[in-house]
Amino acid sequence: MTPLVVIVVVAVVVLAVVFAVAAKRNRRQPDDIDSFRRQIDALSPEARRQTSDRMKPSDGRSNGDDGGNGT
Repeated sequence: MTPLVVIVVVAVVVLAVVFAVAAKRNRRQPDDIDSFRRQIDALSPEARRQTSDRMKPSDGRSNGDDGGNGT
């Protein structure tokens, strides 16, 4: 009975190590070129257009009033 327990424990440890190595191989660092392209795409005018459209007043007129009391 004891040799069977040892074999099962060794098999479980080996499977855990194989699983850990496989999981580590799948998690690789992002490619520097891909990261650079994503940053440039985020800075492109097309990407900024949505943000600048949200910043514009919805009524289309700008009277220069910033809400201050003019003092």
